[in-house]
Amino acid sequence: MFDLKLTGIKGLVVLVVLVSVALVGQAHANPRYASIVINADTGAVLHESNADASRYPASLTKMMTLYMLFEAMQQGRMTLDTRMPVSVHAASMPQTNIGLRAGETLSVRDAIPALIVRSANDAAAVVAEALGRTESNFGRLMTEKARQMGMHSTIFRNASGLPDRAQITTARDMVKLSVRLMKDFPQYYPYFSTQSFRYRGITYNSHNRMVRNTHGVDGLKTGFIRASGFNVATSAKRDERRLIAVVMGGKTAASRDQHTVKLLDRSFKKATPAQLVASSNHTSDTTHSRSNSLTDAPIPAAKPIVSLTGEPDPAAILRGEFMPVSDVSENSNLPKSNSWAVQIGSYFEPSRAHAQAQAATRWVAGEVAVVEVEISNRIFYRARVVGLQKNQAFNACQSLSRNGMDCMVVRS
Repeated sequence: MFDLKLTGIKGLVVLVVLVSVALVGQAHANPRYASIVINADTGAVLHESNADASRYPASLTKMMTLYMLFEAMQQGRMTLDTRMPVSVHAASMPQTNIGLRAGETLSVRDAIPALIVRSANDAAAVVAEALGRTESNFGRLMTEKARQMGMHSTIFRNASGLPDRAQITTARDMVKLSVRLMKDFPQYYPYFSTQSFRYRGITYNSHNRMVRNTHGVDGLKTGFIRASGFNVATSAKRDERRLIAVVMGGKTAASRDQHTVKLLDRSFKKATPAQLVASSNHTSDTTHSRSNSLTDAPIPAAKPIVSLTGEPDPAAILRGEFMPVSDVSENSNLPKSNSWAVQIGSYFEPSRAHAQAQAATRWVAGEVAVVEVEISNRIFYRARVVGLQKNQAFNACQSLSRNGMDCMVVRS
């Protein structure tokens, strides 16, 4: 009898060991996996797994390349019309590319969608050399910028994300970069929802299928190299709540997208808006946590601070907040005119106003205009799309609103 009991106990121990081994095997089945989901407005971490483990960024690297380019534009060192020379080095970049040839030039206007839609490695090298003289030097500049952002686990060696064993990051650092792109350059963020662009007679379609297939998703970037697996950084807005998710190490693009959707759905459903704000002091659903807040300050909520008939709130402008304007209905008592416009926002700098109006023309037809106004002894620049009929203006504003851009209809 004792032998039978002993045999039974041994069998149970063996079973427990086997189950344990199976679970450990599952945990390590994909050693490249990492993920994190945050509330974009508060920085609260809603989910994380291996968020601080070193990973290869692949083409998520191009988000930093774009950050550096947007910064140069904001500082006036570049414009959309700036033409950048294509070197032999840039022209030699492997697929994916847009077939640039040494000796020609590439405009910033074409480089942005080439990086976002096509994830073009040759375009990334062109931008790197235009801003950093050499791509290796640009990698150092990117790494310095990453340190300034608090991305202490990231090292960049190139502008594209092509394989380099020394080029590493973490899911947490990539979500920090995503936040900063949205916070620092709201006028350029709409580019990340671009689904196709045409260059030299060829139409390129985006690799980022989540933008067109997933409720609320309106950017950012995908990436893949063999060493990294399939990566994605994505942002979604539902019911005035915005979440940002980073998933790294997917075995296929489809499985990566499906997993990201599940993480977003679960994160949106599990907390009310009030709980999402309160959770900035508490982590949840984490494998391990280093910090609950990913940003030094929350991203300002997009609130209407310009009325239909009134002027901008000077205090809000002086705080440096992005200034969306409130929407109006077609029944509003606007002056009658044959010339109407859609106003998108007001800015300190004319270049920023122009860039925002230019971004709006990706969704609506019209001419870009920047209107200078003086308010409380300060000069501001209003971003508008003009040359519209009344119905066109209202339809255009509705289209922009559906794509996350606040607007109002005005007489031009």
